Amino acid sequence: MDYQEITRQARQAAEELLAAAKLQKGDVLVVGCSSSEVGGQRIGTGSSMEIAAALYAGIAPVLETAGVCLAAQCCEHLNRAIILEAETAKRLGLEPVNAVPQPKAGGSFATTVYQHARRPVAVEHIRADAGMDIGGTLIGMHLKEVAVPVRLSLDHIGSAILLCARTRPKYIGGERAHYDERLK
Repeated sequence: MDYQEITRQARQAAEELLAAAKLQKGDVLVVGCSSSEVGGQRIGTGSSMEIAAALYAGIAPVLETAGVCLAAQCCEHLNRAIILEAETAKRLGLEPVNAVPQPKAGGSFATTVYQHARRPVAVEHIRADAGMDIGGTLIGMHLKEVAVPVRLSLDHIGSAILLCARTRPKYIGGERAHYDERLK
């Protein structure tokens, strides 16, 4: 496994998604990740802390530089809970729950984010501004209501399919309404 290549791909994906989604300081990007899929195995069968660390090394610095908050989706064993900084959870009015992810109960990426956070907490739900799904982890439940697919220059990280989305405000008002083009 070429961990440097995984880090490079993750960094590239994060940079492209931030640009396409026009994320700003304080926005939230949710990442759902199957390290098993990145490593060429079926989701949930080959959790790898090394792969998770490589992905984190690519994604986290890009988000930190931009001031965008990282939210890591846990696996189904923790009901797809979200790991993020306590400060972000408080700012967003999210109630923490008591769960600490582990590689095979929460997932390697969520575990890695938990280990690197200054004050990590788990919450049940979030409405993120954009998302990155690495390996078919189904992040849609954690995006704001109107999600728009974002095509990047790469469609895989390692062996895992990469799907990304941004969100936008709902259009309301019907045919006579006028919309702010900057919000599309």
